[in-house]
Amino acid sequence: MTILINQSEIKTLIENELITNVNLKSEHPNDPIVVRNIPDGWKCIGSGNYAAVFMHHSEPNVVVKVYGKDLHGLEKEVQVYKQLGEHPAYSKLILYGEKYLVLKRLAGITLYDAVAKGERIPESVIKDINIALKYARNRGLNPYDVHGKNVMMKDGRGYVVDISDFYKKGKDDKWDDLVKAYYKLYKKTLYKVPIKVPLKLLDFTRHSYRFYKKFKRMI
Repeated sequence: MTILINQSEIKTLIENELITNVNLKSEHPNDPIVVRNIPDGWKCIGSGNYAAVFMHHSEPNVVVKVYGKDLHGLEKEVQVYKQLGEHPAYSKLILYGEKYLVLKRLAGITLYDAVAKGERIPESVIKDINIALKYARNRGLNPYDVHGKNVMMKDGRGYVVDISDFYKKGKDDKWDDLVKAYYKLYKKTLYKVPIKVPLKLLDFTRHSYRFYKKFKRMI
């Protein structure tokens, strides 16, 4: 899919409006960045530990990922996108600047939000993401920090939203553990009888998982 945008116009909007005005603050290293002072015409559609993602009403097919810290990570992410190439389950790098990336927008809902809203997650979504991660490995990358908040689904297809850590070394078990939970628990319960799960309960589960993995590494 070719994304047709006015690159000089979006670059001007980003550098003269968004970057100049928006405030990104990291209040805790394990929590998403807090976003304040969003300029008119822009909408924040998500945030992570290092960056926040925005969309402008004039360019609905692209998103702008603005780094609040760790600009070295931005350089790494650019290289990851170049190494990854094009694949239907991933976004695409369109252009980048000193503090931002412009990416093809992936529409849909994260698996985290799907559980919160009581929407069924089809097995085809899990399979798509497994195939996408295998593709990344074949391109010499290491799928790292893949979890329910940075993978999405739409119309039964799965997508990987965040690949910024795919350059890192070592093994990360988050996705493998999620897949195990999907087949051993989710398919037998919430898939059969979808109900909304409170965000506080999901966040408690997320923090408990982190504590468990940290404790397991210590013993």
